[in-house]
Amino acid sequence: MTKTIISAALAAASIVAMAPAAHAFDGTIDFTGSIVATTCTINGGGSANNFTVALPPVSTDALKAAGSTAGRTPFQLKLTNCQPDTGKVATFFESGPTINTATGRLMVDAGGAEGVEIGLLNDSFQHIAAGAAYNSQNSQVVDITGGAATLNYYAQYESLGTALKAGPANSRVQYTMSYQ
Repeated sequence: MTKTIISAALAAASIVAMAPAAHAFDGTIDFTGSIVATTCTINGGGSANNFTVALPPVSTDALKAAGSTAGRTPFQLKLTNCQPDTGKVATFFESGPTINTATGRLMVDAGGAEGVEIGLLNDSFQHIAAGAAYNSQNSQVVDITGGAATLNYYAQYESLGTALKAGPANSRVQYTMSYQ
């Protein structure tokens, strides 16, 4: 009889152990999006989709005050061979390890200049918040006409208002073309 009670207790314990745990939840998050067939050939900076924007050397004196800027440099993303040959396109600057999410600017590589970041501007010289949500970045939307489009941007040094240290001010950002 003791063996029967022990066997029954073990069986009951096994069933309880295999029962799913109860989890409380506070809500549901739905994700929406779309995948579009539009594609274009990207020619950044006059070459391929990966390219370099060379900002000019500037003195630390030009960046002493918090928020001061220097070295504004234009760059373009030229799109060709777009299919379909009409529509709209914008650039989405991706979040990543080089983005200061508080400022939306690009942090310079460690071991280089200090007290400065690289800011991106749209064609109206307005700040682009790299890494922010798509509708919050302040990028630009341009028409694709005849299978082509040009997106004009600027990069510049922006002072953090902290102690400046001279050195290389290199960074990078990944981008995605968003077709509409």
